[in-house]
Amino acid sequence: MYMDKLQKSVEDKLIIANRELAFQKEEKVKRAAELGIANIELAFQNEEKEKRAVELGTANYARSLIEASLDPLFTINTEGKIMDMNNASINVIGKSRKALIGTDFFDYFTEPKKAREGYQEVFAKGFVADYPLTIKDHKLTDVLFNGSIYKDEAGNVLGIVVVARDITEQKRVEKELTEAKIFAELATTIAEDAQSKAEAAMRIAEDAVKAKQQFLSNMSHEIRTPMNAIIGFTKVVLKTELSAKQKEYLTAIKMSGDALIVLINDILDLAKVDAGKMTFEQTPFKMAMSIAAMLHLFETKIQEKNLELVKEYDNNIPEVLIGDSVRLHQIILNLVSNAVKFTNEGKITASVRLQSEDAENVVLEFAISDTGIGISENKLDKIFENFQQASSGTSRLFGGTGLGLAIVKQLVESQGGETNVKSKIDEGSTFSFTLSFKKTKEAAEIENGLVEVNREIKDIKVLVVEDIALNQLLMKTLLDDFGFERDIAGNGKIAIEKLQSKVYDIILMDLQMPEMNGFEATTYIRNVMKLSVPIIALTADVTTVDLAKCKAVGMNDYIAKPVDERLLYSKIVGLIKKTTTVKLEENVMNETKKSKYIDLEYLMHRTKSNPALMMEMISLYLEQTPPLIKAMKESFDKKDWQTLYAAVHKMIPSFSIVGIHTDFEAMAKKIQEFANSQTQTDEIQELVLQLGTVCTQACRELEEELNRIKTMENE
Repeated sequence: MYMDKLQKSVEDKLIIANRELAFQKEEKVKRAAELGIANIELAFQNEEKEKRAVELGTANYARSLIEASLDPLFTINTEGKIMDMNNASINVIGKSRKALIGTDFFDYFTEPKKAREGYQEVFAKGFVADYPLTIKDHKLTDVLFNGSIYKDEAGNVLGIVVVARDITEQKRVEKELTEAKIFAELATTIAEDAQSKAEAAMRIAEDAVKAKQQFLSNMSHEIRTPMNAIIGFTKVVLKTELSAKQKEYLTAIKMSGDALIVLINDILDLAKVDAGKMTFEQTPFKMAMSIAAMLHLFETKIQEKNLELVKEYDNNIPEVLIGDSVRLHQIILNLVSNAVKFTNEGKITASVRLQSEDAENVVLEFAISDTGIGISENKLDKIFENFQQASSGTSRLFGGTGLGLAIVKQLVESQGGETNVKSKIDEGSTFSFTLSFKKTKEAAEIENGLVEVNREIKDIKVLVVEDIALNQLLMKTLLDDFGFERDIAGNGKIAIEKLQSKVYDIILMDLQMPEMNGFEATTYIRNVMKLSVPIIALTADVTTVDLAKCKAVGMNDYIAKPVDERLLYSKIVGLIKKTTTVKLEENVMNETKKSKYIDLEYLMHRTKSNPALMMEMISLYLEQTPPLIKAMKESFDKKDWQTLYAAVHKMIPSFSIVGIHTDFEAMAKKIQEFANSQTQTDEIQELVLQLGTVCTQACRELEEELNRIKTMENE
């Protein structure tokens, strides 16, 4: 029983203990749940702290970026009130942040209305860019207003953010650039005006030079024409039986005429050199023969003064050289003439020696020494200047203009040579010069050396085209003396009529004649009649322009009036010999070949004889050329020099394609030169007519070729 009570007591206690244990376990679960909630709260609080830290960092970063801007920056609400700004805004406006916040944004600009319109434009478009305003600060800062709207998370517009970029420096630079541009334009205008005046002055100067040249040309012709007859007939009469007095008087007349011609030549040569019109030919000639012929001219005069002529020639000099033999003659003529003039006893030495040479060129030194009056040392530096002579009495005692040596110096130096002089009073002088010549294996041109009249040469038929009766009579007399047949034509038109019924070996053609002058007649003879008879121009005007014209129209040579009978004879005989040789060669090589203006060899080479390509090229030429010929003639008639130049310029490139000879290309370029200088002369008219004839004939020949090729293609 006792045991039962004890057992029950233990069980009761055990039940109570279990209940206590269950209660404590429940309490532990409750505390664990509370601890979890506390941890969640703690984690949430930590997360919130981190968010606030990030937001604070972002805000600080954004503020740093805003403050880093040197341009004023504002945030403005929808009512136009300033909400925030950066330090740059504070510095520009000059007020504190506190004073600016809440104030009207538009009041800080010189044009509030314009600022408000810009602000409204931001709300209308969502942004505005480079809107110009001026901040109303102490210096009125110019800015470009750039703005855009900003919104909250719900997308509601809260206001706008504005950046006002300072453009004061930019506007200053723009102003300076504008001013610089204005000044530059002004300077350009001034420069263009100055250039225009300079060009006008140059044109006036060029016109003056041309007028001077034309005047000298006309005067040369007018003086030389009667002088030709005076000197020519004087020479003829001197060959007849005369009394001593008659011979003395006639000799005096001839000397006076010779002196007058020297004076005319000096003045004309000086004018040509001064005007830059002196040109230099590059033709093969025999140096030794050329020098001998020049010295031969002075032999009579040297013998008359009882002087000795010594010739020294270096045999190492090549036989044929390329250069301008005519200008060389002119230089030597002046120097030898001076030597003879100023030497009364002793000798004159003419020497030519080889100074240096290479594979292509030789340099020769020419020297003319005399034992004459000499030149004082203080005059040597000026002796080559215009109108300078050894003393004031030189011209009175010996004659001359003082131009000869000036011309020599310019002729030598224009060809790249040098002049030198050594002299002593009463002992004599040595004038020397150096010139370079090209070596060649070509044969020399017709020699200008004087040939003695050979009475054995007969059957030479000469046509003299000359309008002045006195000159006609002189030429008859000279040609009769040579033993040649001669006919006289009073102008170019009559000459052409005679050529249609009779064959001549050579034509002596005066240049200035009525009805048809020498240039027009030669053009007709060469291009219409297709005659190759040699033509020598008889010119009283030996200016460079005339010589170029002579060559352009097809003349073979020229001789200046007054005519030197020995030179005339030499040129006639030399040209006839050369023409005879050339004709024989041409007859052998081209017995049946017809003379044409075109040669399609180049075109065949370029197209590889492809018929289609050849027809295309020829058709293109036939399409383009006739309008250009028409434009050339019409522009010349209207004196439209610019159009004339352009038309000829377009014609030239096709010459080589269709094989038109380079002589006609040179003619076309000559027309361009005249058109460029806007010079109205007889020559340009003749060249335009001749070029038109050549191109028209070339078109006819090309049409024949085109039809021939088409026929071959169709067969």
